[in-house]
Amino acid sequence: MLFSSLTFLTLFLPLFLAVYYLIPARSVRLKNISLLVFSLFFYAIGEPVWVSLLIISGLWAYVIGRLITRCKKKWQAKALLILSLCSNIGMLCIFKYSAFLLGIFGIEATFTVSLPIGISFYTFQAMSYMVDLYKGIVKEHHDPIRFMTYISMFPQIGAGPIVRYVDIRDRLAERKVTLAGFSEGVTRFAAGLGKKIIFANHAGKVAAALLGVSPDAMTTAGIWLGAIMFMFQIYFDFSGYSDMAIGIGKMIGFDFKENFDHPYTAKSITDFWRRWHISLSAWFRDYVYLPLSSSLVKRKWKMGPIYITTTLVVWFLTGLWHGASINYILWGIYFCIVLIIERFVLRGVLSKIPVIVARCYSLLIVLIGWLIFYYTDLTALTAAGATLFGLAGSLTNHNTNSLFFANLWILPVFALFCTKIPSALFQRLIKRIPAVEPVYNAALLCVSFALLIGQSFSPFLYFRF
Repeated sequence: MLFSSLTFLTLFLPLFLAVYYLIPARSVRLKNISLLVFSLFFYAIGEPVWVSLLIISGLWAYVIGRLITRCKKKWQAKALLILSLCSNIGMLCIFKYSAFLLGIFGIEATFTVSLPIGISFYTFQAMSYMVDLYKGIVKEHHDPIRFMTYISMFPQIGAGPIVRYVDIRDRLAERKVTLAGFSEGVTRFAAGLGKKIIFANHAGKVAAALLGVSPDAMTTAGIWLGAIMFMFQIYFDFSGYSDMAIGIGKMIGFDFKENFDHPYTAKSITDFWRRWHISLSAWFRDYVYLPLSSSLVKRKWKMGPIYITTTLVVWFLTGLWHGASINYILWGIYFCIVLIIERFVLRGVLSKIPVIVARCYSLLIVLIGWLIFYYTDLTALTAAGATLFGLAGSLTNHNTNSLFFANLWILPVFALFCTKIPSALFQRLIKRIPAVEPVYNAALLCVSFALLIGQSFSPFLYFRF
């Protein structure tokens, strides 16, 4: 089940909120139980078999966590931590990378294992809990209901943001739901739904029509326009889901951290990755980059080699996290190279050039990166790359011209909504005229519903990761 499905919007969410609010505010445990039950049901609708994997993963993390805190010797706790990390990584390898890994060794997989929805997210949450518990950042969780609620919470289980236990442990034990918080949550949810239905779905159709053609039918103008539309699609799609997740969280008393901060206004690629999928970047920083850097410092490595090595490891893993395909690894290495160049060559240059030039540079690098991300077929990727720079294919054709002129007015609208300007204007407006907010929410939800009924359904891109 997806947030942008009619089943979720008309049945699941209203029923969940009704049950949740009928439970007295002081009965936090009952609220957790209701959230857990609805979360497992939400997951089971999409994954009737693999919901068992989610439950096993959560209970395994809970049991190992309790054992770690009971170890009297550090080596025992460390052994349990390694066991838990290996089990989670092993689970990812089996369900996400088995066919890919076998292919590397020239072995053709005679079986297919479906990818459980959200496995990359809940395994990362379980691993972060284990590491934080081992380091003493969090304390052992005695209540299995509360812990399983954290692991399986439906607002963010499918496509993030990656929520750490340390960030919501207090809310799991005690939380309040206010009318102001609920209203803010509805506004955030409506904005996210609008991003998905109104913007992302349209951009996705245009991108598919231009990028999904055979190499012989590719045109330079078509690849540029298709890549730009894919940039818009993946941003509005993923940030829209995050907005909806954060909005539902606010409706029920949780404050999930922001996952996007207008990344297409970044002045460098370093800045871009501080703004895009913030929870994933922070996870790799805290659990891979910093521990690896610290280890290399102890071995008396110099800072330059340390940065290059840790950046390469992090971005190889980041690319692999997104999918079991060579193009995702190439995408990760591509950004790794750019970040290294920025660190050692362009740092001073980017701080001195005009802001508009820095932003254009950042957007160009990101656009090429999304093109690598889009094509899982390397032959198609090579053809698209050559066509993008005018080394193959024609300049344009009738199909490209038609799509360009049909979307000419939409492009600046999409670009505007990638900035802070619309939200800043909206906030100023509702401060002056508070009645605008419910009218805005109602109008946006109505438009989204109308478009959702009339268009073919498209899933969130990040659900396949």
